[in-house]
Amino acid sequence: MLSLETKSVKNWSENVQFSPQQICKPKSIDEVVAIVKDANVAKKRIRMIGSGHSFTPLIATNDVLVSLDNMQGVISVDEEKQIAEVWAGTKLSRLGNELHELGYSQENLGDIDVQSVAGALLTGTHGTGLQHGVLATQIEEMTVVLANGEVKQISKDLDEEYYSAFAVSLGLLGIVVSMKLRVVPQRNFLYESKRIEMNELLTNLGSYLTNNEHFECFAFPYSTKMQVKTLNETERDSRSLAFKKWKVNTLENRAFSALSELSRKLPTLSPSISRFSANSVPSSTMIGPSYKLFATERSVMFSEMEYSIPIHSFQSALEAILQEIDRQKFSVHFPIECRFVKGDDLWLSPSYHRDSAFIAVHMYKGMPYEEYFEQAEQILQSYGGRPHWGKLHGMKHEQLLERYPMLPKFLEIREELDPNKIFVNTYTEQLFNLG
Repeated sequence: MLSLETKSVKNWSENVQFSPQQICKPKSIDEVVAIVKDANVAKKRIRMIGSGHSFTPLIATNDVLVSLDNMQGVISVDEEKQIAEVWAGTKLSRLGNELHELGYSQENLGDIDVQSVAGALLTGTHGTGLQHGVLATQIEEMTVVLANGEVKQISKDLDEEYYSAFAVSLGLLGIVVSMKLRVVPQRNFLYESKRIEMNELLTNLGSYLTNNEHFECFAFPYSTKMQVKTLNETERDSRSLAFKKWKVNTLENRAFSALSELSRKLPTLSPSISRFSANSVPSSTMIGPSYKLFATERSVMFSEMEYSIPIHSFQSALEAILQEIDRQKFSVHFPIECRFVKGDDLWLSPSYHRDSAFIAVHMYKGMPYEEYFEQAEQILQSYGGRPHWGKLHGMKHEQLLERYPMLPKFLEIREELDPNKIFVNTYTEQLFNLG
């Protein structure tokens, strides 16, 4: 009945590698229930894997790994309520295509679309734009297989407490097998990118945030230049989008890959490479459906850490990181990615009860990142930073309790639903002091 195999598994960035005893790929909710019940009998633990795009070892297990790759696609759309039910294993790229064919799209997306719906939403993944929360705020209802094998519906309207816990839950409360998501009628967006002086951007930050549905920016180490990207609805046509996007993505990835290899081989050139990249930011526009424009192709491998801070601290924190890079002469050529997200009521969301700026630092694969990330992390933590659960960070349980006021309640529900720790692995056991 179940597809079982044993092999070594690694995540996208290849910093997490493990060998589960079993890899299960169920094709139905009944098969998920059977896997959970079998694990209970055998006293095995279960972790779930989507696309393996988390840098942290959330997926790692020596026991049973469950992939929902065989449970993908749109199940139905309630056109009156504009709610789509989707299988939790659906890749975001596939969801975008299927919703588009039905005349709909997601309210917002992140900057990549290779993750599974469950993997992205349950880790607090986000896009950008102060009109929009983390992607999990799109959830209206979840169907979950609990640790005892019970199948339960968690509704935003009927189960407010459970909903707030489950929406960003890292797979600790159960296996989410399907979701009902709010969707919107398909729209065309105008994408614009340009280079700007940092002082000009910071002076006009409020205008950028309020005058654009989606706004993000990139700060280049050792440079006063920034890149600004905006996305806004338009009635204009989207002709030639596919070729134009392919051309831009291909050229950018190839050029940045070559520059990254040069930086790895000759780290002292990193400041010059960063300045060159900043000065090379083109002014460009594209028009197309949202699901084609939100996500960008990423073929250059990297390590990443990202923190959410109160939005009013954005300028001070960004300037402090750039100053520390300059002071320490870190060999970093990757720009610092800055996005902005509406506050929400999801207990483990990095944007819980505050409008947030997300600041992400990157380092090219094969280059040492530890000292750079540690210094950036200290700065971001000093501004009340909360880590992105799927990206590298060094926060301990005691610190997380200070940052996430509802974490104790979340852990109470976890203990209630999974007292035998079926869905816990070594990493989450240490992170949340579950020993």
